[in-house]
Amino acid sequence: MHITTGTQQTIDGQRRVYYDGYWIKAYDVPADTLTAKKRLIEALTRRLFNHVEHGVNIPGTRLDEARCAFDAESDPLRKRVKGAMLAGALFNRAADVFTKVVEVQTLGIEIRSDNALMRQCGEYLQEALELGRMVLHRSGEEGIDELWGEPFKAFAFPIEEFYKSRYIKIAQTMRTIDLIEDELIATFSGMAAFSGIDPLIRACVAAAKVKCETLHTDPEIFEAWTALVVAAEKLCGFTPHLSRSPSLDEQFRVAEGLKMVLVGKELIFHMTRARVPMPKSTRDYIDRLQEYRERLAHAPEGAAWLGSPMVGAFRTG
Repeated sequence: MHITTGTQQTIDGQRRVYYDGYWIKAYDVPADTLTAKKRLIEALTRRLFNHVEHGVNIPGTRLDEARCAFDAESDPLRKRVKGAMLAGALFNRAADVFTKVVEVQTLGIEIRSDNALMRQCGEYLQEALELGRMVLHRSGEEGIDELWGEPFKAFAFPIEEFYKSRYIKIAQTMRTIDLIEDELIATFSGMAAFSGIDPLIRACVAAAKVKCETLHTDPEIFEAWTALVVAAEKLCGFTPHLSRSPSLDEQFRVAEGLKMVLVGKELIFHMTRARVPMPKSTRDYIDRLQEYRERLAHAPEGAAWLGSPMVGAFRTG
């Protein structure tokens, strides 16, 4: 049965909205006022800096310094970092300007969308969005430039449209998390050493999707976050079933499998907290899982496994 995107329905007493195959928890859209936009941009600013690499949260008052440092840099690697810092300064300057606009509005002074300060705020956010492509997620694996675009959307479009874009990203994130679940189960469900891990994987993924759709302001966040942490702890605490006298080869195969379970959990956590898919990290991770499966099927017994390029190939934090 075809379901129209954006359809809302009450399911088990909870209002939900349909996007991309998922019924996502729906929230009331706040009134589309400058004050509401200010609060939204402030929340998005905190959210952004909570997920990107350290050192880029530069105060807006230091925008000129940050720009000079960026313009004067010629080394590509150093320029990327300084570009990330400039993006942070631009982001914060836009928030500073928007705050002042709202303060003026509260005095009863009308601020139109074509006001010079409003245009300036938009220009800061647009430049921050362009430079945001240089900024990496805290994992160091890839950028998540969607987060840089959210404040610009909140500024430039009606708040209702912003909420729609958020639901789309949540649905995309859920789909990516489900893909990781499928690959993990395909990898470990047939291994005797990992017998019993399937329910732990499914529980972690289910909790991740609930957390993904639950806002921090929702009273249910206490249950949602607790459920995810506990499910992840149980998954990472899984004890494999080794043979009575395991060979060194068996030990290395199982140890590598455990390491990849941990990396998968970390990737799920990153996406769940940011509520955006991470396509590059996901592709790389799935490629490595598939390579692991192939080597399980074809690698000879003994020391051949010890020379695997996969051993030690992943970061977990």
